[in-house]
Amino acid sequence: MLERAGAEESDERYQRGLRRLAEIDGEAGERVVRALEGIAPDLARYLVEFPFGDVYSRPGLDLRSREIATVAALTALGNARPQLEVHLHAALNVGCSRGEVVEVLIQMAVYAGFPAALNGIDAARKVFAERDGRGVKR
Repeated sequence: MLERAGAEESDERYQRGLRRLAEIDGEAGERVVRALEGIAPDLARYLVEFPFGDVYSRPGLDLRSREIATVAALTALGNARPQLEVHLHAALNVGCSRGEVVEVLIQMAVYAGFPAALNGIDAARKVFAERDGRGVKR
């Protein structure tokens, strides 16, 4: 009985996570999940359930604020360029302007160092160029 309840809860978290992921990042998020399913299906499920089904679905912060925090954290880490690029797109998708994204990255120079901020700016330059190439204004 408990296993079944746990499985139902997990499926609910997964579905909620997929909806939130689609809201934030559309096709890009789906591509990440599909890429993981072939080699690490459990990791793909965890990626959907915990960050997006649980944390991103909590009340208290809107998606824009969550993405600002995520961009700052990934920039400060300095070792998560692919994830930073995904979340730079996501920040723009949920309403951040390019100027705001750049300001977040500049702020990271104070707390994470100039190399981290410069790497973040380079990632943003790439993301902005990709979006320009696709005709995406924001």
